[in-house]
Amino acid sequence: MGFEGSSFDELEGVSPAFAEALYRRFRDDPQSVEADWRDYFSGLESAVSGPSWARKNWPLTDTDALTAGLDPTQMEPAPKPAKPGAKPAPAAAPAADPAASAASIASAVSDSIRATMLIRTYRVRGHLLADLDPLGMARLEEPADLEPSFHGFTDADMDRPIYLGGQLGFETATLRQLVGTLRANYCGHVGLEYMHIQDVEERRFLQERFEGKDKEISFTAEGKKAILGKVVEGEQWEKFLARKYVGTKRFGLDGGESMIPAFEAIIKYGGQSGISEMVIGMAHRGRLNVLTNVMAKPYRALFSEFAGGSANPDDVGGSGDVKYHLGTSTDREFDGKRVHLSLCPNPSHLEAVDPVVLGKSRAKQTRIDDIERARVLPILVHGDAAFAGQGIIMECFGFSGLRGYSTGGTLHFVINNQVGFTTSPQFARSSPYCSDIAKMVQAPILHVNGDDPEAVTYACKVAVDFRQKFKRDVVIDMWCYRRFGHNEGDEPGFTQPQMYDAIKTHPPVSSLYTKRLVEEGVIDADWTKAQEDAFVARLEGEFEAAKHYKVNKADWFEGEWTGFAAPREAITERRSAVSGVEVERLQALGKQLTTVPEGLTVHRTLNRILDAKKAMFESGEGFDWATAEALAYGTLLQDGYAVRLSGQDSGRGTFSQRHAVWVDQKDGHKYIPLSAMDRRFQVLDSPLSEFGVLGFEYGYASAAPNTLVLWEAQFGDFVNGAQVMIDQFIASGEAKWLRVNGLVMLLPHGYEGQGPEHSSARPERFLQLCAEDNIQVANCTTPANYYHILRRQMLRKFRKPLIIMTPKSLLRHKAAVSSLEDLAEGSRFHRVLFDPKAPEGAAVKRLVLCSGKVYYDLAEARDQAGDTDTMILRVEQLYPFPGDVLEEVLATLPNVETIVWAQEEPKNNGYWFFVEPLIEEVLERAGKAPMRAVYAGRRASAATATGLAKNHAAQQAALVAEALGHETVTKGK
Repeated sequence: MGFEGSSFDELEGVSPAFAEALYRRFRDDPQSVEADWRDYFSGLESAVSGPSWARKNWPLTDTDALTAGLDPTQMEPAPKPAKPGAKPAPAAAPAADPAASAASIASAVSDSIRATMLIRTYRVRGHLLADLDPLGMARLEEPADLEPSFHGFTDADMDRPIYLGGQLGFETATLRQLVGTLRANYCGHVGLEYMHIQDVEERRFLQERFEGKDKEISFTAEGKKAILGKVVEGEQWEKFLARKYVGTKRFGLDGGESMIPAFEAIIKYGGQSGISEMVIGMAHRGRLNVLTNVMAKPYRALFSEFAGGSANPDDVGGSGDVKYHLGTSTDREFDGKRVHLSLCPNPSHLEAVDPVVLGKSRAKQTRIDDIERARVLPILVHGDAAFAGQGIIMECFGFSGLRGYSTGGTLHFVINNQVGFTTSPQFARSSPYCSDIAKMVQAPILHVNGDDPEAVTYACKVAVDFRQKFKRDVVIDMWCYRRFGHNEGDEPGFTQPQMYDAIKTHPPVSSLYTKRLVEEGVIDADWTKAQEDAFVARLEGEFEAAKHYKVNKADWFEGEWTGFAAPREAITERRSAVSGVEVERLQALGKQLTTVPEGLTVHRTLNRILDAKKAMFESGEGFDWATAEALAYGTLLQDGYAVRLSGQDSGRGTFSQRHAVWVDQKDGHKYIPLSAMDRRFQVLDSPLSEFGVLGFEYGYASAAPNTLVLWEAQFGDFVNGAQVMIDQFIASGEAKWLRVNGLVMLLPHGYEGQGPEHSSARPERFLQLCAEDNIQVANCTTPANYYHILRRQMLRKFRKPLIIMTPKSLLRHKAAVSSLEDLAEGSRFHRVLFDPKAPEGAAVKRLVLCSGKVYYDLAEARDQAGDTDTMILRVEQLYPFPGDVLEEVLATLPNVETIVWAQEEPKNNGYWFFVEPLIEEVLERAGKAPMRAVYAGRRASAATATGLAKNHAAQQAALVAEALGHETVTKGK
């Protein structure tokens, strides 16, 4: 057990009955117990029998003696101390019976062990007795093991000194003193949960801040006034909005206003501890209060938005969003320490912003080389029901200790209203606290009564200190209430009548705290009223100013985004980029990518793969998908960009195609060729998450415009689990919040007969979201075009999310290869790939348009059939749709009679419903109307693909024949 002397900390987790039984064995025969226990008991006996203990506890009282199993009448009294200058006393009476002394020591040791167990019980379960609920409705029955009697003490023991060895700051203390101190430390307005933490140093850190007779929460008079002042601002802001905008949704903080001084404390203490930047994510509850009273957004700006004004300048556009979804950024300064704050915008999907905040924080840490993760702090504000109910919380906690995803600890602040929309806690979770999920990463949890703003503020200070010292997550669970319904128009009495009866008569935080400070003599009775009047007068002035307020500047191309801009359709050169590079650079990179360093033993199959790659560079032909991808990454690194690729199997590649990481077959150490060349290359095997990891990478890309950030799905359909991120952030974030992003999503897609799962990446879902130039959707069919689209993504001076349907079988398809010339200087990405074996324009009677892998099936079938009048075009970029290119092609086809759209996917999936009206527009512009495109592909289907290989083959053959106008084979069912 590693005991040291008489340290009591080592007894944590040990049953008191077991310890006492072991001690009895030790008394009978010291050699009968293990050496660690023997050393512990010897040290404890020495401590309780030493001079200081003897002076305090000898002679034994009658009660002590009886407790020790001795007869008080047979014990000699101890001599009284001699007065100064007195003659020596006569010889003392014979010493007490050694058995009595031994029994006394045994009794004292037993008391110490039982007292230690009582202390431990309070450390583990004292929070259950804490006074947390402002409404007084959630008090729990006192656990039996918090009573001294549970540990073998009686009422007669309450005033007898017990040796504690420094615990709680006591060398010795009576049981009454001990229990009183424990109750004050653990059962007041802060309930501390931390004994689930395994690290002893972390536990001691928290004990030092909460345990002891002098550990009362205290602030200076000025500090108390500052706390009350921020509470007043928080309350009066909500009341002002309620008066001016009756019936308007604001999701007010009413009942939880202590969060405002708490945030002030986080900023102040964070700045003092070295934090220079904080990234904040929260849902709607209290957001307007935070925007103005914490983030310093001008009150007039928010009043203008309430009146119908836009948050964006007139010349910027965008759809905008409701006020309680918006974000902002600002600088705050305390005591000369400046902290930059950014509040991320968030949709109504509650905790969806959490991974975005973490990714953004990680990117900022990387940008400033914050290796210790001490300068950028992510803060997440949660509702109690969402914290317990949303699975994304668990995914985010899962990031906290992972390479490539850790942010050095997140500060979680729960606004615990004790109700979720209309659902009471007992129906919203199966755990005692909403915060129990945090125990999965051993995060300390500070439950605190929201009616005590001093306690909330102190808890935040401790949380910041803990995070900065240990770089771990920490949770503040502020128990409060929601004075009104879920929004201000709801009637909460329908579902929580008793709670809302209590709320109606419950005084606001400012009243309770004002009364307390008046009693303490900190303020007089008029102080708070004066503060309220001054703040309301200020708001009235801002309200008037809002009538003439106009946004004159957008902030979306500042900071790291300086030099970037929104693309304009009319400026075609901005949409393209010459992405090829010099052959010499490619050859040099090839050497880096195929050379095994000395001392590394790679897998024999990887050796064969590397030999094949060497042959590619020697011949200049046969470049496959993975090699072209590696060249794209390598050349971007040379151009000054960083690359971050993450996914569940990205190092090796789902289909064992990438091999970006080489693992030594003898000792397991890893070598990453591109990282060896430039440490800004990261390839990360992510946790088994889609929602969380995709959100993290989106957040990372939002703060790192000069990093190619890629998220790769293991299979394309896995992205279904992240649909909220796609709908609410990736597809619409720019329109709603003026937040641009260059994230790349790699989604393996293609019909190889593997069944409904893993065939389709659901391109139709992305295409349905395409509008207003919001995203890019592509399905590349050659390694070179993939190489160029990745490089184009960074070389242009604007950023758009890019969704690529990546291949599976084409990774090794003999026809799906490129030459070195295709990658070399002067080349670029082609939105439409032309048919290398197409007939002359005048000979073309049938034009087949397609996208993706099906092209190779079509081309093979056409060539085998000797078809000489069919042209096959690959639409590599589906959105923005390359209608201009198709129009140019049609101008060269005077005799075309039939235009076909061919796809592998069922008719209700894939591309058809998206491209049909766009092709029709092209035909009209090209003068080909009333000609219309016809569909060739699988019939509509509820499942994305058949699970029967025979049916798959029949369907594929039929759709290819139909597209080419050849003899049709009966389609499989």
